[in-house]
Amino acid sequence: MNKSVLAGFVVGTMISAFAVFAFQSDSFDTTANASDSETYRQLNLFGDVFERVRADYVEPTEDAKLVENAINGMLTSLDPHSSYMNPKSFRDMQVQTRGEFGGLGIEVTMENGVIKVVTPIDDTPASRAGLRPNDYITHIDDKQILGMTLSDAVDRMRGAADTPITLTVVRKGLDEPFDVKLTRAIITIKSVKFHREGDIGYIRITSFNEQTSDLLEEAIGTLQKQIGASRVKGYILDMRNNPGGLLDQAINVSGDFIEEGEIVSTRGRHPEDTQRHNARGGDLTKGKPVIVMVNGGSASASEIVAGALQDHRRAVILGTRSFGKGSVQTIIPLGADGALRLTTARYYTPSGHSIQAKGIEPDIIVEQTDPTSKAKKKMQITGEAELPGHLAAEKGSAEVAGSDSFVPTDKKDDKQLLYAIDLLNGVRKNAAFKGAVITGAN
Repeated sequence: MNKSVLAGFVVGTMISAFAVFAFQSDSFDTTANASDSETYRQLNLFGDVFERVRADYVEPTEDAKLVENAINGMLTSLDPHSSYMNPKSFRDMQVQTRGEFGGLGIEVTMENGVIKVVTPIDDTPASRAGLRPNDYITHIDDKQILGMTLSDAVDRMRGAADTPITLTVVRKGLDEPFDVKLTRAIITIKSVKFHREGDIGYIRITSFNEQTSDLLEEAIGTLQKQIGASRVKGYILDMRNNPGGLLDQAINVSGDFIEEGEIVSTRGRHPEDTQRHNARGGDLTKGKPVIVMVNGGSASASEIVAGALQDHRRAVILGTRSFGKGSVQTIIPLGADGALRLTTARYYTPSGHSIQAKGIEPDIIVEQTDPTSKAKKKMQITGEAELPGHLAAEKGSAEVAGSDSFVPTDKKDDKQLLYAIDLLNGVRKNAAFKGAVITGAN
């Protein structure tokens, strides 16, 4: 079976952020369980209900809409990441993996009938308006979201560039909802940003689209020229609140720091479905120390990179536990009818660990909010284990709640970043960071 695999997902105003995807063109086996009379009885029941709704519902219905909603109901009952994409949503997904799309620049999911913000993307209308992870959107232009599907809500948030939109937001810690006025824009995702911090190279990866590995390689090359390759003390790879993206890009990014060895494997229901992905190329940083920063908003492809670098002892992971999105969704095109997104496998780090509903545990835990203070109640907590209907962790493996996903906008308040800089500058010591790491070790 030929598959082109993706990890994470960014859609328009953006749906179901944390996922690992595999495109598949195989046809369905329509003969499977053909003799199962109970299955056909249940299908007949569906047909009876469908016809009764068409005939007797108080208002006229659209057949296509009824079927689409029925399919979505079936898929979303499996786990939060399986769903049906109508033709428009499927086209949007294909366009957006190229790194440019229309909308607000906001990762969202549906929770308890309202829209939950996963994370705003840097330098977009959503981030500039001050939306935060775990904000809840209850109304769009005064239209109540309760009762809408996620796709319906996302469609309402989309629109032509330079058109206004008002979102009503509920935020934990505030007594009253408040309105946020935004202006839609064409969102161009430059997924890699970088600058020098003295003799340290700081690189932020916001998502994994088709440009990411090329932009990372460009960033490393530019930083080496700016600082001087021999003078570089190390690199900070900031993947906090990175929801994921294309798996081949996660593999390439990992390969830019790892000489050789496995980066990730995926294992499905059947043993023959197991796939392993290895590093190709070489370490562009020439063995310089690397600190990877993650938090509760780091998911999917970013967890693949963090897990690979951690297992190979190529980097020290700093921050708080990652989101815990460790499942694979296969994208099955349905011709002119869109595509099916179905959870088909779990992915595993090089050491064979599944992070589903657990996340990547940092080598050095640095909280942005003092966990002993009253302020902890207002921390931005997120995680796969909190999602209703999530795929369970592997048998015998305990699930772990999410962690803080708050990142201060002001560098002087960013405890995680300042800690990483101090480590690389030798100002701070920690037993987990020895300054030089072992390239390619398992």
